[in-house]
Amino acid sequence: MFRNLRKCIYKNDPSIHSLFEAYFHPWFSAYIFYRIGHFFYKHKLYSIARILSMIGKRRSGAEVHPGATIGKDVFIDHCLGVVIGETTIIKDNVLIFQNVTLGGRGNEKGKRHPTIEEGCLIGAGAKILGNITVGAHSKVGANAVLLNDVPPNTTVVGIPAKVVKKKHQKYSF
Repeated sequence: MFRNLRKCIYKNDPSIHSLFEAYFHPWFSAYIFYRIGHFFYKHKLYSIARILSMIGKRRSGAEVHPGATIGKDVFIDHCLGVVIGETTIIKDNVLIFQNVTLGGRGNEKGKRHPTIEEGCLIGAGAKILGNITVGAHSKVGANAVLLNDVPPNTTVVGIPAKVVKKKHQKYSF
């Protein structure tokens, strides 16, 4: 499991020059504490899970709730300021940049955090709030505030986030 994590970090961060160096990336530390905390969370040992989560936050700068579900080959670049809520689901091959919040909108019960489908890219500073889904292979622009579902293969930007449509223009010379 951790061998794949090192390869994911090495592949996604051009500043990492070897698989050994990947051990020192903040996401490596955050992910290890998340996985161990998640184990305890699933076994209803919530206090131990929270302690591990807090240690991971202090070491990496990312606050990842131990109840969140994180898939394979998820990469968080820089980690600083990233917040991932308890009922967040992040599927495989997702790239997240610094200062992203995957949070709730209030004191709702049940599923209250976003679902990020496979292959998504979440830009720096984006805020994705509530029980919404970002469709597979979509992109959320930097500093976007997203409050609604996003269809697959879509790019959204802005505050509030809006779909960016590509217009095919014919050029005449």
